[in-house]
Amino acid sequence: MPGLTLGDTIPNLEVESTHGLIKLHDFVANSWTVLFSHPGDFTPVCTTELGKMAAYADEFSKRGVKLLGLSCDDVLSHVEWTKDIEAYTPGCKVGYPIIADPNREIIKQLNMVEPDEKDSSGHNLPSRALHIVGPDKKIKLSFLYPACTGRNMDEVMRALDSLLLAANHKNKIATPANWKPGEPVVISPSASDQEAKEMFPQGYKTVDLPSKKGYLRFTNVE
Repeated sequence: MPGLTLGDTIPNLEVESTHGLIKLHDFVANSWTVLFSHPGDFTPVCTTELGKMAAYADEFSKRGVKLLGLSCDDVLSHVEWTKDIEAYTPGCKVGYPIIADPNREIIKQLNMVEPDEKDSSGHNLPSRALHIVGPDKKIKLSFLYPACTGRNMDEVMRALDSLLLAANHKNKIATPANWKPGEPVVISPSASDQEAKEMFPQGYKTVDLPSKKGYLRFTNVE
């Protein structure tokens, strides 16, 4: 299994989906994309997750972010499963494509294999994996959960907001622990005090620490 991880370029696979054939690089194009996998159709946790992802679709769209699901069943199964997903989460519409991978080949190339959970035939299931892919087609963040644990979509959105904010400021800022949008951010150590003054004319505050190194600098950005 390829060790696809942070900073790696996703393979430009051509895949079958509920929206027809998709080439991954063409789909991402110049946008950010959330690519997420699920152990299987008509399974309980996955049904709640895809519904929640659809419920957040407008928030992703506001940020110019695309959604792309994956599950190891065929397209017809995905189409039928979508009816359950939308029924479970009233008002949601699964408008994003779901990749089909009945032969379990795509999950291997995307590093989305669950090492322990197997189906009745002894084949490995997909992990509950999620890659946030940048416009450069590289993985910027990955969440990897076992099949037994559902994802927290609020955390996915919070992490995505952090990535977008950092990218908009040329990665000269980072978000501290438990950060939420609108709260102060820290200035990267790669920016000197002079650069920080030029980049952040609104000013910044340096925390007085015992080391007196002055590396913990907070500022407010939009």
